[in-house]
Amino acid sequence: MGAVERTLVLLKPDAVARGLSGRILQRFEEAGLKVVGTKMVRMDADLARKHYFDLEERFGKSVFDVTATFMQSGPVIALVLEGVEAVANVRRLVGSTFPNLSAPGTIRGDFAHTSKAYTEAKHTVAANLIHASGNVEEAKYEVDLWFDGAELFEYPSAAERFLF
Repeated sequence: MGAVERTLVLLKPDAVARGLSGRILQRFEEAGLKVVGTKMVRMDADLARKHYFDLEERFGKSVFDVTATFMQSGPVIALVLEGVEAVANVRRLVGSTFPNLSAPGTIRGDFAHTSKAYTEAKHTVAANLIHASGNVEEAKYEVDLWFDGAELFEYPSAAERFLF
């Protein structure tokens, strides 16, 4: 059995505005992941810079600007999910960053659309419903950035009897 991990998931402004938050959360819970932290926030410029600190370096200023502007355009639901190999399992459930490449049955494959942000930036998809940490180290950084320890909970879930 793999390690129990925590990972950050952000339900982006398009997921919230389209009323998909509950359906997306249900997918994670049905897959055996446990919600140990959740809150609705408005991402400000400082949080955008800290969260996407490497985006400008990797893809250019225009990609960072499109992403940061989109993420500040409406409320975001931040989740910390816990489970066996949570980072990889969440990424599998979410699907490809690019909605048109996401397989049916994934969250993006079922609900996301190629966005206006993508066609304008040519390098990124800001409006693809969801952010999921890319690896274990990134997950630790992002969980600590978005949540303090008092906002995260330890509790046994009914499913843990069968998973562990």
